[in-house]
Amino acid sequence: MSYPSFFDTIEVIKVKDPLSTVLGAFDNGEYEFTYLDVVKSAGHSCPTVAGAYIITLLALKALYPNERAVRGNIKVEFAESLEEGVAGVIGNVISQITGATDKSGFKGLQGKFARHSLMFFEADINASARFTRVDTSKSVDVTYNPSSIMPRPDMQPLMQKMMSGSATSEELKEFGTLWQERVKRIFENIESVAKVVEL
Repeated sequence: MSYPSFFDTIEVIKVKDPLSTVLGAFDNGEYEFTYLDVVKSAGHSCPTVAGAYIITLLALKALYPNERAVRGNIKVEFAESLEEGVAGVIGNVISQITGATDKSGFKGLQGKFARHSLMFFEADINASARFTRVDTSKSVDVTYNPSSIMPRPDMQPLMQKMMSGSATSEELKEFGTLWQERVKRIFENIESVAKVVEL
C-alpha cells in the first residue's frame, strides 16, 4: 500500500475503550487511531478530513490532558445540519474516533456502553464543533479554518482539465501531489488553522 509519507508523521490519537475491554478486542481497551486510519475509512485525504482529525485531536487532548480519551464518553455537537456542507464528512471521522453517533449507533449492553445519541447537529454553538465529556460535563469548543493555507496556483488549471476529462495521466498525478501537499501544509500549521477554547 502506497500513500504520502507525511501521513506517518501526524500525531496519533490514543483512546481507551471500555467496550473493547469487555468484548476482548484490545488489552485494557487501549488502541490508537492514525490519520491513515481515517483516510482509509473516508477513502480520501483532503482539508475537510484533515480538519476533522485535527479538531478531534485537539479537543481530546484538552478534555483528557494526562490520560487517554475514553471512547464512548464524549458528546459532540455541530452548529450545521447533517445535510449542510461537509458536516456529514466531519461527523463520520469524529464518530470513528470517539464512537459518538446520532441515533444510529450502538445501543449498548444492558444499558452500558451505548454510543448512540452522543452526536448532535444544529446545536446553538459558535464553533466548528463542541466536545463534552459525559462523565464530568467539561466542554471545549474547537474552530477550524484552513483558508490561510492556500492551494498552489497551478492547481486550478489542472482541476479544470481534470473536470473536463482532458487531463493526461501525468497531470492527474501532479494534481494529486499538489492536493496532498496542501493537506501536509495544513498539518504543519495546526496552530494557525485550529483553535480550542475551554468552556
